[in-house]
Amino acid sequence: MKKLVLQTTIAMSLLITACNQGPKEESQAQEFKFLLEQFADLKIMRYQVPGFEDLSVKQKELVYYLSQAALAGRDILFDQNYKYNLPIRRTLENIVEHYPGDRDNDDFKNFMVYTKRVWFSNGIHHHYSKDKFFPEITQAYFESLIRETTGGKFPLREGQDLESFIAEIVPVIFDPAIAPKAVSQEAGKDLLLNSACNFYEGVTEKEAEGYYAELKKNAVNTGGDTLISFGLNSKLVKKNGIITEEVYKAGGLYGSAIEQIIYWLDKAAGVAENDHQKAVIESLVKYYETGDLGIWDEYNVLWVQDLDSHIDFVNGFIENYGDPMGLKATWESVVNFKDLQATKRAETISTNAQWFEDHSPVEPRFKKAKVKGVSAKVITAAQLGGDCYPSTPIGINLPNADWIRKEHGSKSVTIENITYAYDQAALGNGMIEEFAASPEEIDLSKKYGSLASNLHTDLHECLGHGSGQLLPGTRGDELKNYGSPLEEARADLFALYYIADPKMTELGLYDDEGVYKAEYNSYIRNGLITQLTRIEPGKNIEQAHMRCRQLIAAWSYELGREKNVIEMLVKDGKTYVKVNDHQALREIFGQMLAEIQRIKSEGDYEAGRDLIEKYAVQVDQPLHTEVLGRFKKLNIAPYGGFINPVFVPVTENGSIVDVKVEYPDDYTGQMMDYSKNHSFLPAYN
Repeated sequence: MKKLVLQTTIAMSLLITACNQGPKEESQAQEFKFLLEQFADLKIMRYQVPGFEDLSVKQKELVYYLSQAALAGRDILFDQNYKYNLPIRRTLENIVEHYPGDRDNDDFKNFMVYTKRVWFSNGIHHHYSKDKFFPEITQAYFESLIRETTGGKFPLREGQDLESFIAEIVPVIFDPAIAPKAVSQEAGKDLLLNSACNFYEGVTEKEAEGYYAELKKNAVNTGGDTLISFGLNSKLVKKNGIITEEVYKAGGLYGSAIEQIIYWLDKAAGVAENDHQKAVIESLVKYYETGDLGIWDEYNVLWVQDLDSHIDFVNGFIENYGDPMGLKATWESVVNFKDLQATKRAETISTNAQWFEDHSPVEPRFKKAKVKGVSAKVITAAQLGGDCYPSTPIGINLPNADWIRKEHGSKSVTIENITYAYDQAALGNGMIEEFAASPEEIDLSKKYGSLASNLHTDLHECLGHGSGQLLPGTRGDELKNYGSPLEEARADLFALYYIADPKMTELGLYDDEGVYKAEYNSYIRNGLITQLTRIEPGKNIEQAHMRCRQLIAAWSYELGREKNVIEMLVKDGKTYVKVNDHQALREIFGQMLAEIQRIKSEGDYEAGRDLIEKYAVQVDQPLHTEVLGRFKKLNIAPYGGFINPVFVPVTENGSIVDVKVEYPDDYTGQMMDYSKNHSFLPAYN
């Protein structure tokens, strides 16, 4: 899913939302507690599911089954992120449940913070930076926790005793030289050998490139399907000198979890809203049973054509951000239903897709002559799973295959109840007052920031990702490890260019130019300054969405330098960024969009690499130090995620007659429940 993670996963949602608001009355949030707890650099929140009570019993039952399927794949993501994540998580959880000693001292409290971080990041690497993080306790204390926990059981290998288990697992947690990064994008180094993610085993970057180049070549020579997403749902391994794929499917890699997903999808198919939706679910089941990527494409075509169903879902191996080569996908799921009232805004944009495409500043040969199947809606998320949990996107555009987008269209969604939860959790935190350049900028943000952010998301997801076309002979994967940040930049630039177009006023989407000015101010401020709050001192930028934002902000700053379009200024020892000419900035955004679309359409790897390395990677270290100091005083966690609601079926005579929704407020309780009741993989896969 090309997803806008405000980012979130989603981290930016907190920062952008915070920067779009000043102090507000908190009476709106008193009836429901959105913010639950804060630890390390993380906030845990809740979201509501308004409108669920208005669904029919059959629709509620469908949501329940799909929500169970969304939880069944949780273990998969842990193992994909790093091969030791599952044994480490189960070690931590066994201590949490059975440790008989003192739990009130600082050491155990710090142990619990580490455990919560592992739950949040689905492993021992930060969910956003992909750097390994460490417990703030001694190795000796951690070992004592294991030895003194006599109840339950630890994930020992067959024939392994406790001491040899400790000798194996503890260094993985504490040694900074072991698996320092889940995803390494450092130029000039082997991307696979320097990344701890579990998509490859014993394979170098060059070997992986050669393997998939041969698959594509064979597909061409044999008349096979040359458009499938080679490698999307498999692990590439070399054993005894032979490279093979271990495919994710029932009976294959991750089979026991996938079989549980299939079980709940089969139940969902039995209560589908219509025949087409049933066919969509059955196609997904067939894909999971076979691992056939041709069937995955068939499923996506069916899914993108399902426009009549009120209930919808995402479930599968979808996004490739977790693979340094941009080939293999992590598992994720979102269950949702349409927000009919809010969808009118998104539908206004999507029904005018051809106009936006025709008037794009890109070269005519890179435009679609006929935009097909662009649909958009605003949704209410009902359940989050896998790589969408606990940190979640606020917008989604799928499918990712460019040929399906061109021939069959795409579906775009904005997740309104998640955005609302972020808004409520960030009320009055002082972020905008600290980093905005002027009182006028603050006023614009307070007045128009929320609408501007939603419109940006709509344009990014509804049209940005689906715009443009590849030239004949370009597959779409030529940009390799630079593909994700460039694709996000392409969609962001589309949104930034068009949010200031008079067409937006003509369509009745807003009636004051302050809307696009607020968005321009926010985006440049974030790309050059505030997103630095999420980077550790001395580090550069590696995450795709962060690279996208700095690329756009830094590149536009340079392009507008001669006319002082964007100004960096210092007041009272603090650095600020100020947009002096919003219309000139729009023209710059158009120039940048044209170039990045050319790079994508032609598959120009060298030009894409040069842009990213020049503008998107390096951090101004003195500015970074200053920003971190200013941010620390606000006591705001820069990243946020959610706990899920719980759907409880009400049965009579063995049949579901209603489904109730509950809103738990215990993060640790939900994590332990998930590991007890929704964990289906062995510790070592």
